[in-house]
Amino acid sequence: MYKGPHKHHMLHSKMEHPPGQPMHDNHQKGMHHSHHPKESLENHHTHGVDKHAGHHVGDFRKRFYISLLFTIPIMLLSPMIQMFLGVSWRFPYDTFLLFLLSSFVFFFGGKPFLVGAYREVTLKSPGMMTLIALAIVVAYFYSSLILTGLTEVDFFWELATLIDIMLLGHWLEMKSILGASDALEALVKLIPSEAHLITETGDVKEVSVSVLKAEQTILIKPGERVPVDGVIVKGESSLDESMLTGESMPIVKNPGDRLIGGSINGEGALTITVTNSGEKGYLSQVISLVKEAQESKSKTQNLSDRAAKWLFYIALSAGLVTLVVWLMLGYSFNFALERMVTVMIIACPHALGLAIPLVVSTTTSIAAKKGLLIRNRTSFEEAHKLNAVVFDKTGTLTEGKFGITEILPAKRFTESEILSLASSLESQSEHPISKGFTEEVKRRNLKVNDPQSFEAMTGKGLRGIVNGMNIKVVSPGYMKSEDIDYPSEDYNMLSLQGKTVVFILVNEEFAGMIALADRVKESAKDAISKLNIAGIKPMMLTGDNKRVAEWVGESLHLDEIYAEVLPHEKAEKITEIQHKGLKVAMTGDGVNDAPALAKADLGIAVGAGTDVAIETADIVLVRSDPEDVVSIIELSRRAYQKMIQNLWWATGYNIIAIPLAAGLFYKAGIVLGPAVGAALMSFSTIVVAINAKLLRA
Repeated sequence: MYKGPHKHHMLHSKMEHPPGQPMHDNHQKGMHHSHHPKESLENHHTHGVDKHAGHHVGDFRKRFYISLLFTIPIMLLSPMIQMFLGVSWRFPYDTFLLFLLSSFVFFFGGKPFLVGAYREVTLKSPGMMTLIALAIVVAYFYSSLILTGLTEVDFFWELATLIDIMLLGHWLEMKSILGASDALEALVKLIPSEAHLITETGDVKEVSVSVLKAEQTILIKPGERVPVDGVIVKGESSLDESMLTGESMPIVKNPGDRLIGGSINGEGALTITVTNSGEKGYLSQVISLVKEAQESKSKTQNLSDRAAKWLFYIALSAGLVTLVVWLMLGYSFNFALERMVTVMIIACPHALGLAIPLVVSTTTSIAAKKGLLIRNRTSFEEAHKLNAVVFDKTGTLTEGKFGITEILPAKRFTESEILSLASSLESQSEHPISKGFTEEVKRRNLKVNDPQSFEAMTGKGLRGIVNGMNIKVVSPGYMKSEDIDYPSEDYNMLSLQGKTVVFILVNEEFAGMIALADRVKESAKDAISKLNIAGIKPMMLTGDNKRVAEWVGESLHLDEIYAEVLPHEKAEKITEIQHKGLKVAMTGDGVNDAPALAKADLGIAVGAGTDVAIETADIVLVRSDPEDVVSIIELSRRAYQKMIQNLWWATGYNIIAIPLAAGLFYKAGIVLGPAVGAALMSFSTIVVAINAKLLRA
């Protein structure tokens, strides 16, 4: 039995929720909704991940800018910077002023790191915060010795710039996923605060959007934004959904079509029934997905934290060993201390604080613009290892609704003639097949005349009088029972492909046949082709019958097809494919494909509108476009490559810098002074920043 239309209608029914019923109950687990998308976003701005506990995005931003402001005079007062510039701006008590300014930056700008380090040490898990704290504490207290005359070298400018860079990095880290939600927040602000409610008496009343409930009816005037999700009950118009789905062209919507809150109405007035408002609306669910993504720890970020942990132990050990060795060799305490301090400061690379956040921030921004919502960052990063993608058929590779695929007219008729005659009758019917005729007529800009008479023949088809002719649109069963001749070879070929075939009779004579099927998406062909070029095996997994599956597979040049698979068997098929040694992504509509999405290495939910929030998916595609699957893999590969490159840049130079700072080659006249070490560190930071931003190219 053909799966397409049934699943299509099932999708519509499951998207129409009773009032007050959550759209996806499972999705609510572990998530915190608010009653308005904007409120949800603002609440989230005030919460960070664990190591940022007690601080929010605004706090890091404020500390960064204020510390940066104080860093300017610190740089100008620094003897080392003056030496670089070849100037001398010394004056009485300038060192004391330098100390005071640096003390402010140390305690004000460095507070999050000192607090974070205390927390990490208490938990016996030193990491990035401990490494930063070690560097700034050593730099501050060693530099402060210049006031007592115990040293002639200070690291105050290095201390200030290190704090600035780390504040910037942690600000970016907390803000990374919010790069996606910032665009959403801007959209939320554009949603009207009021709506035109149509009362039971038919009057139009202005009400607040926040009080709207499911099943209420509202009016949307031309040019207005759609305030909530709904279904059109009256009117026709083109809708601009570009800010929501990335679809650049306005989409014509008719009665029965769904509207997304936030889209812009075109030229027609629309009456819609509210389906989802408040926290169950499309935007709220997208924002919830964004929030989930922020809570999802990046695997490479974990790698960065582990690198920081080891660097802390290396810095501490190398510093102490350096001090002891130089003292044992008979050098002065001041010299040995300077070497130790240089090692400890250089061991905390500025770039490590930016290595991952910059890439994450850039990746998230790119993904959001492409309509790719990352729920599980670790799974997204692992997508670079994928070598197989399994697609569900209906609604993923195909459009999920009937469309005309072939028109075979008899010799005395043209395609347009029999399509126009048949559509005159089909336009009077509510059958799913009729929509396929309506869409094809619109696509071809054909004129359809109203029939002078019309009758539905139960189980047989339609009949009526059009332009004075007796027209019938009938089933193969009717043709057989009435013994009417038709090209049986053509019919058998279409039937073997699993297509639905209807016959058009004009004055009881065969005039042609029209085949309908769940049409293959044009973008699906490009997606399959690109996956093959990338060395990734595309496969199809469907519950539909074998004939239909093979026809779709042939159209897409798919070699591996699994048909007539029941929903509970789909997960078993994914496991079977994984046992062949393949890393598998499953792409489906996220409902009856849920077990398979959960079982796959990467679960990708393809859905638009209010059906976007799928509990089991790692990534949600806002647009129902298979090519976005290719975009995910390409973006994952590029992002992972940039992260690894940045981690190498951020930590790799320590392999050379630490031994040089410790004075390992001192006898050969090679020693890394504080100034050169700082320059190397700055260069590493610049490389990391540029490399991350090149991801946009």
